[in-house]
Amino acid sequence: MTAALLVTASAPALAAPADPLHSPMWEHHAARLFGKDAVVFDQRVAVRIPEIAENQRIFPVTVDARALPHVRRIVLFADLNPIPVAVDYAPTGAEPFLATRIKLDQRTPVRAAVQTEDGTWHVGGSWIDAAGGGCSAPPVSRVKGDWADHLGEVRAGQWPEKAGETRLRMTFRHPMDTGLVENIPAYNIERLTLRDDSGRSLGEMQIFGSVAEDPAFTLVVKATGAISFEARDTAGLRFPGKVGA
Repeated sequence: MTAALLVTASAPALAAPADPLHSPMWEHHAARLFGKDAVVFDQRVAVRIPEIAENQRIFPVTVDARALPHVRRIVLFADLNPIPVAVDYAPTGAEPFLATRIKLDQRTPVRAAVQTEDGTWHVGGSWIDAAGGGCSAPPVSRVKGDWADHLGEVRAGQWPEKAGETRLRMTFRHPMDTGLVENIPAYNIERLTLRDDSGRSLGEMQIFGSVAEDPAFTLVVKATGAISFEARDTAGLRFPGKVGA
């Protein structure tokens, strides 16, 4: 009897669309982040950044994808950073909105990739000029030597947005070490979770070392009343907080 050999061909990966920013790292990041998913450049992904990076250690970025329906994931990244991805956010009970601060190591595109329910990634962003060194310079608290005295201090506030929504801002004292400074190992907040007063998930965020020292996050959640949150760092320390009644 002759055995029959069955060969199943796997579906080829979709080619990433041509990059309007002409980044030398676009194809690499697209393959790593999006795999076989469809990718489109979309003006509905608004990435608001200053025209010039006045401080490459603390660079503000706002991502607003509320013009897109059924968003399930937001990835904020800078193409030419040694740690490209800054935040990977699943707004489970929140609007697709995120404001934070990141480090910049050189002139680079800063982008947001937003995945909708159908699996498509919608990408927006632009180039930013930066002096460089934001990822490879020691945090200010390390230079001052007082980082351990304030580690894990939490501040938070909430403001009404529209009906049934709350704007929430959280800040955490943490050095957010990248591991790229001599004799200082990587040490950063790596996870942030949010819940309403019934325990329902409002958002889950994975955080990387390219987020700025003393990280701050502004979100718009679909909840009012008490909101609890907890950050966890790479040493396993947990920093909980709560706002509202």
